[in-house]
Amino acid sequence: MSPPRDARRPRVLVIAEAANPEWVSVPLVGWSLAQALREVADVHLVTQVRNREAILRAGLVEGRDFTAIDSEAIARPLWRIGDVLRMGQGKGWTVLSALAALSYPYFEHLVWKRFGAQIAGGAFDVVHRVTPLSPTTPSPIAARCRRAGVPFVLGPLNGGVPWPKGFDAERRREREWLSYVRGAYRLLPGRRSTLRADAVIVGSRHTMSEMPAEARPRCVYLPENAVDPRRFARSSVPIRAGEPLRACFIGRFVAYKGPDMLLEAAAPLLRQGRMTLDLVGDGPLMPALRARAREEGLGDAVRFHGWLPHEAVQDVAASTSLLAFPSIREFGGGVVLEAMALGLVPLVVDYAGPGELVSDEIGFKVALGSRAEIVAAFRSRLAAIAADPGVLEPMARRGREHVADHFTWARKAEQVGRVYDWVLERRSTRPDLFGVEAAHDRERAA
Repeated sequence: MSPPRDARRPRVLVIAEAANPEWVSVPLVGWSLAQALREVADVHLVTQVRNREAILRAGLVEGRDFTAIDSEAIARPLWRIGDVLRMGQGKGWTVLSALAALSYPYFEHLVWKRFGAQIAGGAFDVVHRVTPLSPTTPSPIAARCRRAGVPFVLGPLNGGVPWPKGFDAERRREREWLSYVRGAYRLLPGRRSTLRADAVIVGSRHTMSEMPAEARPRCVYLPENAVDPRRFARSSVPIRAGEPLRACFIGRFVAYKGPDMLLEAAAPLLRQGRMTLDLVGDGPLMPALRARAREEGLGDAVRFHGWLPHEAVQDVAASTSLLAFPSIREFGGGVVLEAMALGLVPLVVDYAGPGELVSDEIGFKVALGSRAEIVAAFRSRLAAIAADPGVLEPMARRGREHVADHFTWARKAEQVGRVYDWVLERRSTRPDLFGVEAAHDRERAA
């Protein structure tokens, strides 16, 4: 005799077109969340065929644990077009997202062709589309699940943070041409039907603000990034009295991430021997950064590491105490969580992802402003920390605790599990995982 329905772990079909344990960014989010959800649900992962070999190497069994859908007939030509448009530089993300949105309906068409009868027949309690993360990509399966009476969960959704005023040159360097007309995605066929999902997980307050009023009662705020404690097992060593401030930057060397702003802000401390700076990454700004370091006479105070394997990045980061990250446009800010997991204190611009992840108890934020204003604010803050590095150790401890309490993949799975309970009517109230709705209620009452 089968157990009562509410006593069972939910059977969830996780659709993650991008899910790859050997890649980074969105594919790693898709993979990590899908795997973590196996702790709270019986999960079958559906992904694109390009991820098949990596998933097999990770130990999953095809057919039992996952299914690879071959949509390359449409996906491959559009990916090639996107690669030409971005000129191999990792630029033009809005263009790439638009091209991906053109191929995605075919992928879901094939998913429904393979699993539609099972979904309609009650083989799954929930269908959850994890990736794409972009809120601009409709999901044709949402309406089909609704007709079949199977709850559909969408998200986490994130992206589309507006470019700050004064950084239009950086916007053009990234070939973000479509960002000027991004709002047109609201007119895409299927968007309204997609947002009628039983639950919409939103990864940022900006994405929440883009949700239409009729969708807001079904939205749950949950940042998409998390960390795997096994990958971040190192611990930063606190600075001792008389030692220079040790800081690092991790990311692409492109204008909007601000490594040039950081180098300019830190130059006085670096020349005085009061600070060292490790720069991990590469990109178009590398030659200019190296030249600037030589012109400023910074010598060994600045170390350029280039791209490093993930394990080596952890080693470099753990040798420092501060992540200095003046990026002016980050959707999620996963590097900030990773740094805090290692015991680094983040110093960020108070905008978008990093601004939402960092509070005054666990890090430092400077106001978003012009390039000159950000440089001046970073220079002032770095000087204050170098003068009193003792402020870092208690913040680092609280930061590690914060990540462990809210931002591991295991905790993320528990949080999404509460969303499943809600759409399956196992709980009566919408999950308020980070107190966002309670804060809105207080504001409305005031």
